[in-house]
Formats: sequence, structure tokens, C-alpha cells
Amino acid sequence: MSKPLYQLKAEFFKTLGHPARIRALELLSQREHAVSELLAEMEIEAANLSQQLAVLRRAGLVTTRKEGSNVFYSLTSPRVAELLAVARQILTGVVAGQMEMLLDGHAAHPS
Repeated sequence: MSKPLYQLKAEFFKTLGHPARIRALELLSQREHAVSELLAEMEIEAANLSQQLAVLRRAGLVTTRKEGSNVFYSLTSPRVAELLAVARQILTGVVAGQMEMLLDGHAAHPS
């Protein structure tokens, strides 16, 4: 029996629910990266990066290719980069709204 779409979406967003996975996807949104490049950019332990990349691979968000001893990762779809860009726009709007509320509140109740 197949799962309802809302449950699949929840599982998808749960996959995105780790800062290291988001950072890796952001870097891969720019271009393909070797694991060594991701390690240098992300400053996390190799075992942790490997674990997070495996989660993204199982979810079908990234793919790999091997060249010699190097493993390169890339996004499986440009839509992943679009999703991250939309998330950034939403968060920018939310933060701007929160700042506006704080400033309005401060103006209404000066110290």
C-alpha cells in the first residue's frame, strides 16, 4: 500500500532537517564537488560528512561519480537548488517581518 503524499513530503523534509545536509546541498547547488572539497568547505569530520551524504543519496537528492580515487557528488535535479532558493526567500521574509515587529514594538515603547 502506498503512503499518502503528505506523508512522503514529511519524510522528504525530514531528510532536509540537518544543517550539514543543507550545507552540502547548497554547495552542490553551485557545482559538482569532490568529497575532499566538501570536507574543506564544511569543516566537519569525514565520517559525519559520509553519513550525511549517504542519507542524501538514499533520498535520491544527490548522485555520485568516481574518477580515479576521487568521488564527486552532484544534485540529481536543479529543482533541489530551486527549493533551497525558495526556502531562503521565505526565511528572508520571515526574518524581515520579525525585525519590523521588533522595531515597531521598540518605537511604541521607548526605553
